[in-house]
Amino acid sequence: MEQDQARELQQQAAWDVPVVRCVEVNLPGWLQELTGRTNWEVVDEELDDNFISYAMRQGKQQAEVTLYHDGHAVVDVDGKSLFDGTLTAASGDWAHLSYYHAESGEAIMLN
Repeated sequence: MEQDQARELQQQAAWDVPVVRCVEVNLPGWLQELTGRTNWEVVDEELDDNFISYAMRQGKQQAEVTLYHDGHAVVDVDGKSLFDGTLTAASGDWAHLSYYHAESGEAIMLN
């Protein structure tokens, strides 16, 4: 009985650790999926407290990709909106969601 309680407390303690969620995005791959055009390159970057915005170019086409820290993203190409939604809800091989312990930086593996 005491071992079960100890195990339960240990499991609960594992969930009481601050966690950082990180979405890694392959911007050129994502724009290729959205536009059908390859060879997108990042030409500028703007960092804000709430988002990171990337200016991208492929030939004469211009794109702006804004990634908000809450997981929302907006993609405009030549002034037309191609994506406005949550990164984790979109499908594709261009985004990867990871979790890390906030204090140690160790990756958290989910089953």
